[in-house]
Amino acid sequence: MVIAMLIAGLVLLVVGAEILVRGASKLAAIAGISPLVIGLTIVAYGTSAPEMAVSILSSYAGQADIAVGNVVGSNIFNVLLILGMSALVAPLVVAQQLIRLDVPIMIGVSFLMLLFGLDGRIGRSDGVVLFAGAIAYTLFLIYQSRKEQNLDVQQEYEQYGAGEPGDRPAALVWLINLAYIVGGLVLLVLGSRWLVNSSVIIARSIGVSELVIGLTIVAAGTSLPELATSIVASFKGERDIAVGNVVGSNIFNILAVLGLSAAVSPAGLAVSDSVLRFDGLVMLAVAIACLPIFFTGNLITRWEGAVFIGYYAAYTLYLILRSTQHAILPLFSQAMFWFVLPITVLTIAVVTLRELRRSRHRKQQISSAEDPPTR
Repeated sequence: MVIAMLIAGLVLLVVGAEILVRGASKLAAIAGISPLVIGLTIVAYGTSAPEMAVSILSSYAGQADIAVGNVVGSNIFNVLLILGMSALVAPLVVAQQLIRLDVPIMIGVSFLMLLFGLDGRIGRSDGVVLFAGAIAYTLFLIYQSRKEQNLDVQQEYEQYGAGEPGDRPAALVWLINLAYIVGGLVLLVLGSRWLVNSSVIIARSIGVSELVIGLTIVAAGTSLPELATSIVASFKGERDIAVGNVVGSNIFNILAVLGLSAAVSPAGLAVSDSVLRFDGLVMLAVAIACLPIFFTGNLITRWEGAVFIGYYAAYTLYLILRSTQHAILPLFSQAMFWFVLPITVLTIAVVTLRELRRSRHRKQQISSAEDPPTR
């Protein structure tokens, strides 16, 4: 019964997120919001709705480890596994705006979360600050979208299945899509309740901590909408949406999901030493690694996607070994720290330096072509 409840909870989360995203995306397109902003906000935030539902419910239930572990684990899962699998399908194109603005914001909010948690707790005031940041970020993106000339709003409208604007009365279209949003939220709340309750029972029965369950099973389950969205986008050739969905979701997870969960909890959210000393640092390192990888050719290649997947497998294995106190844990940790990580960092550094030289060379060639020598 517990396993059936877990599976049913995951199904409800995925279906609820899909319905919510469908309704919200159509309303955004009707309102004339640009496709890029729809990808970074409506789609990204909608696919993060399961994380929101699970973390808020966990914070109310006093299960801070699941609430925090869900956010940290989801952010690691999003970059390493979702981007990795999407890049294996096809190399992912990275928009310049992501490199200049959104990825640095993702790095900044990851660092800010660890900074707020240094005292062992993300308090209610910290949560209010984080959630205010989510509102400010969203408003900024919408403002930027309004400033740009958008010739693709009609195409975006049709892409989300809304049909022609004249097919139905405007009021009916709004009511239908508002019903989608409400129905999606209902399914998300019910699914999150089943997922959290069953996860806690399983964790206690097999002796695994709630933090590990939050970092793995719950995090992977609530990230299924992002996984489906990014892989489908990659198959359809909309590879910039695949990347924007992940980056937007990670920013939303920290600012809105964690922020609101801490704000509504009477005592805030306790942050364990494990998150501060390891898991949170892994989340920050993964966010930082995105910058040079995205920068090289504005592309995530297949071999980089394979590296992402390999690291997620290693991270999950480490969590299992740590939770069971397996004898091989020290050897595994040393191999990762002294061999695998240095080779990866060195490879990324070499590729980044090579890309910088190519970029400098291209700029010199363009400058020479624009300013021919005078006699």
